[in-house]
Amino acid sequence: MSPAATVATTPAIERVAVADLAFDAQNPRLRGTDGAELDQQAIFDTLWQDFAVDEVAASIAANGYFDFEPMFVVTETDRSVVVEGNRRLAAVKALIGEMTPSERVQLPAISKAARDRLTTVPVMRARRPDLWQYVGFKHVNGPQAWRSESKASYIAWVHNQLGIPLAEIADRIGDKHSTVQRFYRALMVIEQAESADVFQRSDRYKQHFSFSHLYTGLDYAGIQKFVGLKSNDYESSRPVPSSKLKELGDLCLWLYGSQSRQREPLVQSQNPDLRILDDILTSKNGVAALRKGLPLRVSQEIAKGDSALLREALVAAKDALQTARGKTLTGYGGQSDLLTLAEEIVTYANAVADDLKAEFSRQRKSRRGRSGASAE
Repeated sequence: MSPAATVATTPAIERVAVADLAFDAQNPRLRGTDGAELDQQAIFDTLWQDFAVDEVAASIAANGYFDFEPMFVVTETDRSVVVEGNRRLAAVKALIGEMTPSERVQLPAISKAARDRLTTVPVMRARRPDLWQYVGFKHVNGPQAWRSESKASYIAWVHNQLGIPLAEIADRIGDKHSTVQRFYRALMVIEQAESADVFQRSDRYKQHFSFSHLYTGLDYAGIQKFVGLKSNDYESSRPVPSSKLKELGDLCLWLYGSQSRQREPLVQSQNPDLRILDDILTSKNGVAALRKGLPLRVSQEIAKGDSALLREALVAAKDALQTARGKTLTGYGGQSDLLTLAEEIVTYANAVADDLKAEFSRQRKSRRGRSGASAE
């Protein structure tokens, strides 16, 4: 039996006045906006601004409210709080004129009869702990997925507050890809950075918080070693050792930047920047370059070292010349400048070969000299 069926067969559906329903300040969608401190109007505005409530309102205006999709309600502090269905509640409250978005929006026009029908909506009452499977199945690994940070926040609440093991959460919501564990670990890492005051999400450079950079990066060996993270350490609420908190702050700065320090993030896109950062963090010279504020690509070259860069350059040159030779018969139309360019390449190639031969001979003589001195 699916998690949804477990909840749906237990409580009865009743109709409740929309005016008696309150938004949930613990809604995972409000993570990062201090939802617990928001009043009902602020929650309503946040939902409209950030979570496409206008699309929900348009659907309800055109089709009415579907009775077979009740809101899930819990009774807390003498209020009926909507745990599941906050976007629908915001849409209905706007359509019937009970609340008005602070930003100017074009609400769909509905008749008085339709507005009267929306003054009550179907709800099912339950206890908050009894709803986690349904909500998790629907929004973490289901058809109406939240943003990744909201998913992580909800997983953390189920695990930390309800005491449900991460493996059980993953099993109950049908997660076969360790998503639950990875989201939880990443959220604990960012919250540890905030509690240690080495990074604050509110200080990030960009408005959007790219949570995926973190939960993906924490799977990479170089990043794991840099912050002292164990590859299988998913359950801890403090996964980063205290001795590595400075490194954690550095990692967050490179991932997300800082408004207060006017530092843009080095990772502009997950592919390829995150992999490049992971490679750099395996090199002391590379890390030193990042800490000096050098760009990502420059730090990457410093991390590789001249030996690796020489090999890469020679391999790339050989590949390019092989491609060029294959095009000479069909691509050369007698242009003199191309012939001159090819001759210059020959000159450079001979010079590189001569330099390598000379260095090879010098190093061989040096090794012979050291071995002769050792024999004496």
